[in-house]
Amino acid sequence: MLKIDLNCDLGEGFGSYNMGQDADIIPLITSANIACGAHASDPIIMSRTVAMCKAAGVAVGAHPGFFDLMGFGRRNIDVTPAEAKAYVQYQMGALQAFCTANNMRLSHIKPHGALYNMAGKDIDLALAICEGIKEIDNNLILLGLSGSKMLDAAKKIGLRAACEVFADRGYEEDGSLVKRGKAGAMITNENEAVERVVRMVTEGKVRAVSGKDINIKADSVCVHGDGEKALEFVKKISKALCGAGVKLCSLNEIV
Repeated sequence: MLKIDLNCDLGEGFGSYNMGQDADIIPLITSANIACGAHASDPIIMSRTVAMCKAAGVAVGAHPGFFDLMGFGRRNIDVTPAEAKAYVQYQMGALQAFCTANNMRLSHIKPHGALYNMAGKDIDLALAICEGIKEIDNNLILLGLSGSKMLDAAKKIGLRAACEVFADRGYEEDGSLVKRGKAGAMITNENEAVERVVRMVTEGKVRAVSGKDINIKADSVCVHGDGEKALEFVKKISKALCGAGVKLCSLNEIV
């Protein structure tokens, strides 16, 4: 039986500003990527989100990004590999504290936004991030874009890794995500998203923005929690995958 993790980027409010429908989404997914206070979130939101995941039996992962609240971590920032490594470790440590307080174990690490995309193409940046993760806990799983340099880096240093695909993002022919703001970057039609996900999981194919089919490997499917239709996407994708005979489970059961 095919197995897939269904993950969502969550805990992305800040102070009195709420974002997403975390309480409704969490019971429907298998893994949560929780913002760690850099691109979004704060200690109260981090603590609350970890507690909700514990109550729902959902695996908790850290979602570290650039220190860029104004840009939501989606603006490229010129950093050295050493700086990126320190950013990731700092944020991992913060979320790990809340996991410990809730008697939970941190499951995985998924870099956020611009850091994720940059490391997907820059092997030195990717290696620094993977080394930073391994130094803290060699049992953690890197969640990285299918076919990216992050997965190459994880393999090179012996870090567990899972291939991630996106329900709500368009793809270029090289397997990278279409840049936000460009035509085809976002998948907003629920039926289209569901069809693409089922095909990625069961056939290992996705239609690029150019119209060409490309190969893709799916261990985990991501839905962005800040998306307007995130809750509906999660509901319909979960139902469709189960209907296609795919078992939803956490990353620890897959890699």
